[in-house]
Amino acid sequence: MPIVLITGAATGIGRLTAETLAAAGHTVYATMRDPQGRDAAAASELAALARDTGRDLRVAALDVTSQASADDAVRHILADAGGLDAVVHNAGHLYLGYVEAFTDDDLARLLDVNTVGAHRVNRAVLPYLRQNRSGTLLYVGSTILVTTPPFLGPYVASKAAFDALAVVTSYEVSQFGIETSIVMPGAITQGTQHFANASKATDERVAAQYAVLDPLVERTHDAHEQLFAPGTAADPRDVAEEIRRILSLPAGDKPFRSVVDAARAGADHVMAFSDLTREAFVRRLGFAETLELKR
Repeated sequence: MPIVLITGAATGIGRLTAETLAAAGHTVYATMRDPQGRDAAAASELAALARDTGRDLRVAALDVTSQASADDAVRHILADAGGLDAVVHNAGHLYLGYVEAFTDDDLARLLDVNTVGAHRVNRAVLPYLRQNRSGTLLYVGSTILVTTPPFLGPYVASKAAFDALAVVTSYEVSQFGIETSIVMPGAITQGTQHFANASKATDERVAAQYAVLDPLVERTHDAHEQLFAPGTAADPRDVAEEIRRILSLPAGDKPFRSVVDAARAGADHVMAFSDLTREAFVRRLGFAETLELKR
């Protein structure tokens, strides 16, 4: 069965994906920033699950803000498991507040985690995947780059950049037999720590000048919960299950993009048209081969 590295697997979608893939028989490396420190409880729980169920679920340290950490994690996995077949780019963080009140350092920090972090992991793993001429890069994106709700500006920007980088990288790696899939979850308000752990803008002086909007910001979580029809909810397990489904498909059959959105915001229609437009433009440029998986 495939050997899979998952980033940001201590909580939420990453944690559920690790458990789901391990249950399906994959060898899973659930990576997190600090399994010996701040993530020790999550690491211990995953180790206990592996021990109790006999599933091949292993914990490894990987801080996506460090190239050395990404390199070390990939070297460890290759030495420990003897290979690597797929990477699930899931690590991410949320900012909540007024765009103007986020400093340039705030914005750079979020882009470093949510966008550059995936690039660091790719730089660590792609030499091996290119040599093998196989593998899958699966990105956990977001419909937020289509819906662009208020008060989440830096997060929207970081996920849009994440998506764009995944797309452009896909052209190049496809010529080495490496597939790309982008899974786009819609709003998820339960089963993750996204809103609970969201960071605020550090320029409090500017934030105070927007105080008239504070009641709107304070109900951001509740506003997203109201998106769902009565009796329905966004379950992060649905995202984990879609990732499992995609990774189970044969090489060449994996979808480039999949939207998992209980809010039914219409991002699937927007992205389908967007991808068709993009692919047509790439063909007009004379680069059609980059849209196909070369084996």
